[in-house]
Amino acid sequence: MNRTRTNDYSPRTRNGSADAGRGGSRFGSPAPRRSGGPARSGSYGRRPAPVQGEFALPTTITPALPAVESFADLSMPEQLLAELGRQGVSAPFPIQGATLPNSLAGRDVLGRGRTGSGKTLAFGLALLARTAGQRAEPRQPLGLILVPTRELAQQVTDALTPYARSVRLRLATVVGGMSIGRQAGALRGGAEVVVATPGRLKDLIDRGDCRLNQVGITVLDEADQMADMGFMPQVTALLDQVRPEGQRMLFSATLDRNVDLLVRRYLTDPVVHSVDPSAGAVTTMEHHVLHVHGADKHAATTEIAAREGRVIMFLDTKHAVDRLTQDLLNSGVRAAALHGGKSQPQRTRTLAQFKTGHVSVLVATNVAARGIHVDNLDLVVNVDPPTDHKDYLHRGGRTARAGESGSVVTLVTPSQRRGMVRLMSDAGIRPQTTQIRSGDEALHRITGAQSPSGIPVVITAPVAERSKRSTSRGRRRPSSTTRRAPVRQTVFGTAA
Repeated sequence: MNRTRTNDYSPRTRNGSADAGRGGSRFGSPAPRRSGGPARSGSYGRRPAPVQGEFALPTTITPALPAVESFADLSMPEQLLAELGRQGVSAPFPIQGATLPNSLAGRDVLGRGRTGSGKTLAFGLALLARTAGQRAEPRQPLGLILVPTRELAQQVTDALTPYARSVRLRLATVVGGMSIGRQAGALRGGAEVVVATPGRLKDLIDRGDCRLNQVGITVLDEADQMADMGFMPQVTALLDQVRPEGQRMLFSATLDRNVDLLVRRYLTDPVVHSVDPSAGAVTTMEHHVLHVHGADKHAATTEIAAREGRVIMFLDTKHAVDRLTQDLLNSGVRAAALHGGKSQPQRTRTLAQFKTGHVSVLVATNVAARGIHVDNLDLVVNVDPPTDHKDYLHRGGRTARAGESGSVVTLVTPSQRRGMVRLMSDAGIRPQTTQIRSGDEALHRITGAQSPSGIPVVITAPVAERSKRSTSRGRRRPSSTTRRAPVRQTVFGTAA
């Protein structure tokens, strides 16, 4: 589709450099690279203070195509439509039905939808459909999906893999914490679509293992988190390397002023669609603030963890996560820790155990606040209240996904009450507030809390995993017919 790229912003080239000096343009030259910024994808240093408030959404000049109510109404390859049926995806979610007609036509898209609203297929199906039939040269992908964390990269890859396979497109996942040599090899072998965190992709480009000059479709997923984490200079440097006339899609759960630069510099006459208000209010989600005295907080936390069913518990620091996890294991609760100090194989294994139910409590820092999809997770607990309302919304977004119901519970001590009132106001949420103590009926009613067994437990690798390890420790080399090929372990659901 031939497009005349016009918009209602000040004239500029696609890389945002035109008229940099006129009237003190708000953009000027690209943002300077911060020496103190994150050097590795997925790392979590002190975040820059987010710019509060929403920005004025761009006005679409070219009218958007109408939404569809069926995937069959879209101009997509038959293989993709057939795969949707095999995956049990019968009808598009609102953000998919609204944006796909336009993204399939090559339009730039700015989409906002709460986590779990279907954003992955909203951009993924369009990218795959428009790339189908093409073949990438070594080190030169044709499509790029930028995400802020390893976990989200894995979820996006897992969600799109069956659809990419159906149209014979090759995906490569490029994230920190994993073998850069193996990732470079995947790019040398040719990959039409790359799912990447900014830091690791930059490393591969600097090594000469990847070039972005053939990327015609670029997606930014969870752009607000990339800005909050200090990745903006890396993101803009990467976007300046893709084809200037290419298609851009930006999807996020929140659209605050940190994302404004990306929208104005890189999106041309975008179709704008917002499924939910920025507060992410979800009618199937209950919000509870439980007032608890500090001396009783640990006992209440342990009783919640001992409930029937799975729960994610968020704390502020890696040390606090490790300490609570050990206390829960000593109390008889099957818990596991997830934070940035764990290696990627450890994080992958922990998430797999949580998804299968081998572990019932995931104790985590904000590393788990986005990019993790677990079916039928009905409770999230903020043991430590978040300091930012966006963190609250994304932590809570691990439950009540895809129309399911769930509860978000925050434990608040007397000294934290005033700050929690302000945070909830910023998030646009009116929670139910309850004074509780450990052993209370109210605590059981809201969370399913119960007394733990008190019998210490040890989390071991599942039987299947242990048997694989034991068979690989012998001295005999497996025959060529039985030698295992490397298989990427899938730990997230394929829900978009």
